Amino acid sequence: MPWRFYCVSPEDRAPALSKMPKLKTKSGAKKRFKLTATGKLKAGVAGKRHRLISHNGKYIRQQRGTKVMSASDSKTIKSYLPYGL
Repeated sequence: MPWRFYCVSPEDRAPALSKMPKLKTKSGAKKRFKLTATGKLKAGVAGKRHRLISHNGKYIRQQRGTKVMSASDSKTIKSYLPYGL
């Protein structure tokens, strides 16, 4: 189909070829993490899906909500989110 190359002028084609490709965001990371206003990462706490009857009440209460990720984990996770959230 050589006709498709004649539909677009060379001037329109040139800028698209000179740009760097966009970086893809890891889809799992964008579903699991949120950024705070200060730039830290929040994530849901693990261990609260099932088998909670074997844990005591204090453990279950402390696992509610979200927690701020550690600095070392945040560095890795932020590489999965090139444009933030």
